[in-house]
Order: sequence, then structure tokens, then C-alpha cells
Amino acid sequence: MIKNRTKPIAAVGFLIIITVLFIRWKQGGTEDNLKTKIINPIIGDVAIMVTTTGVIEPQNRLEIKPSIGGRIDEIIVKEGDHVKEGEILAWMSSTERAALIDAARSQGDEALRYWKDAYKKTPIISPLDGEVIVRAVEPGQTVTTSDAVLVLSDRLVVSAQFDETDIGRIKIGQDAFITLDAYPDVKIEGIVDHIAYESEIVNNVTIYNVDILPKEMPEILRSGMSVTALVVEKKRTDVTTIPSSAIHYDGKRQFVLLKTKSGKTVESDITVGLNNEKIAEVISGLSVDDNVVIQDTAYLPKRKSTGTNPFMPSRRR
Repeated sequence: MIKNRTKPIAAVGFLIIITVLFIRWKQGGTEDNLKTKIINPIIGDVAIMVTTTGVIEPQNRLEIKPSIGGRIDEIIVKEGDHVKEGEILAWMSSTERAALIDAARSQGDEALRYWKDAYKKTPIISPLDGEVIVRAVEPGQTVTTSDAVLVLSDRLVVSAQFDETDIGRIKIGQDAFITLDAYPDVKIEGIVDHIAYESEIVNNVTIYNVDILPKEMPEILRSGMSVTALVVEKKRTDVTTIPSSAIHYDGKRQFVLLKTKSGKTVESDITVGLNNEKIAEVISGLSVDDNVVIQDTAYLPKRKSTGTNPFMPSRRR
């Protein structure tokens, strides 16, 4: 008798457990389980940027080579110095003068003074305004007309490479932001100064070189530094903005969820302008006083399977 009563009770208990599990499974994907937060639109800026990498290089690199062969007597400048066009950078003696001066030294001070005055040193002059980036020789070294004594740069720029699919988004005069790999905390503002007319093939990809000119030249800039460059394609300032995650799409319209004063959640159509997938510009449909509901999908309950009945037998893999 005891065994016969136990069977119906066990069957009823099993059915209750099955029913509860089924209800929980059905409710697992509803929006009721989403964590929500309320935000207000703010007045701010929205920008769409094109990101790439590059390297600091001289925009125009000029090697200073002597017009005659001989010996360097004096280097007046050092690396990092800014020089003007026509400024004397170094003095040198031609091969003949160097030989005469060396011979005169053995004849005494009077002979040395005579030949130094009679046979003048040759100056090496800067052909442009720029910065000394390489000092290749020191006094006493012998050079030929093919040896670079100094290297000048008119200015340092970021030489950035853009894929041909992005080059149409780049225009001269656009603002840019530069981050140095060596100094990640330093942010430098720049401007697009030049876009190459001829492409290059790098790793089977067509790219175009773009020069980005820093608006200021910090002392830490060095030729050869690697950088990350962000070029501002479009920008809106002082506009109504909301997080992009607050916007919903149903294929025909864009809307947000608003929390009313009565506590209800309603849909409100909006017109969206610039959207960089983080911040979006709202052209119409919202004010800074509206309470926008953002649903955080990170709090959705995790399930091993989606859209299948948990009570059905699983297939073997």
C-alpha cells in the first residue's frame, strides 16, 4: 500500500519541477531580465575618424655635401639646431690647402699665419631654413664631394599610409590627432598637409602616403618615431548626443526608449546624424530633459543553448 501511494506523489512532484523549468526557459530571453539604466542626452561633440599608423619623417630631407674634397676644420652646428638660409654651418680646407697648412706648421708660426691668410677656408652654407637632424662628420675628418657632412630637414611630419578604400575620406586641411608610440601620454594636434598623387603597393595592398603636419613641434619629436594617427573625417560640435547603444532599429525607423513621469517605458522616434558607434548625434526627437532607457545586454542570463527545448535530447557530435 505504501509503494502504491508513493508513485502518484513522485509523479506529481516531477511534473511540477518540469513545469517550473519550462517557464524559466521561456522567460530566459525576454527583455524583463535586462539590466537598465537611465541617462539624459547631453550637449557635446561627435566625430568620425579614420585611423592609421605612420612614422615621423622629414617632409624634405636635404643632405649637405661639400663642393670640394678636403678636410673638415670646424662644425659650427649640432643636431637639433635650427638654421637659416645662407647661415654658415661648417668650415673646411680643400685638399691643397690642407697640405699647405700641414707643411707650414713645420716651418713655424709665421709661415703658418701667412698660408692661413693667403689661402682661405671654404664655408659650407645652409641652402634653406630648417633643422639639423644628422651631424655625420667631426673636425679633422677627410671628406669627398659625395660625402654628406650634415642632413637638414625643413620640418618633421607624420608620413601616414592609407588604404585606397579610405583615401577618399581624407582631404587636405582636415584635423588630425597624433599619438607617439614612445610617449603614449603625449597627444599632438595636426593637420593634413599633403596627399600623394601616386600610389604604392605594400604587401599586395594599394596605399597612399599622406603627410600630417603637427601644429606644434615638441622637443621630444625625433625622425623615425612610430605613431598612430587619427584623421577627423566629419565632426559636429555642440549638438545633442546619446550613447549609440541607446538607439534601436526596426528596419524602418530609429527610436529610443523613454521613461515617462508615470514610470512607463515608451518608444520615441528620433532622427540620427553622425554616429561613430559610441556616441551619436540626435538631430530631432530628444531634449536634454528626457530620460532615456539603456538596456545593458551584458546582464542577460547565459544559456548553453538558444532557441531549443531543454527537455529534448541533444544530438551527438
